[in-house]
Amino acid sequence: MKEYHKIKTVFKRDPENNFKTLLHDEYSIPEFDYLKGNQWVFTEKVDGTNIRIMFNGETITFGGKTDRAQIYADLANRLNERFLSQLSTFKTVFDSTDVCLYGEGYGAKIQKGGGNYRQDQDFVLFDVQIGEWWLRRHDVEDIAKMFDLDIVPIIGVGTLSDMIRKVKIGFSSTWGNFDAEGIVARPEVELKTRSGSRIITKIKHKDYKNN
Repeated sequence: MKEYHKIKTVFKRDPENNFKTLLHDEYSIPEFDYLKGNQWVFTEKVDGTNIRIMFNGETITFGGKTDRAQIYADLANRLNERFLSQLSTFKTVFDSTDVCLYGEGYGAKIQKGGGNYRQDQDFVLFDVQIGEWWLRRHDVEDIAKMFDLDIVPIIGVGTLSDMIRKVKIGFSSTWGNFDAEGIVARPEVELKTRSGSRIITKIKHKDYKNN
């Protein structure tokens, strides 16, 4: 299955300082500017490593952010334990359809501060693609329950200004008493740009520490 698409930061970055800071109010794509006053769904951004769980109708395989990415040994063991034992369920639920579960490998030794989330390593789900279709949030939640998976939490609904204000101030993670990395936001209804890219954005708390 395809590598997960890039999620654009809501604002452009400043080329004059090697893109370290944001150009506030200069939206990175016109669609964000057009939709900024609409209702967006906010989920907590997890600081981990991108993981794909791929099912082709017969077998389950794992991938990182790219096809060349290496997966931590402890995390690979956890993925094998969690998913390979459920191959028959995958076949029953999805039949012969190509499916990809997208998520983050997270926990101790994955990124700085990964142990704040948990002391071991595991997988948290944030998106599911079946064939060419991206599933709606409630369907992703159903799959998370079916396979006993963690799912990134919804932490609010609001405009892009609401999202920016919340991240700028900072807020505690759902996982514990530490700063959340940021927010991933998408419109309440799945939308795409003229070029066919999904409309989805992010902002990190550290972007405001640098500004």
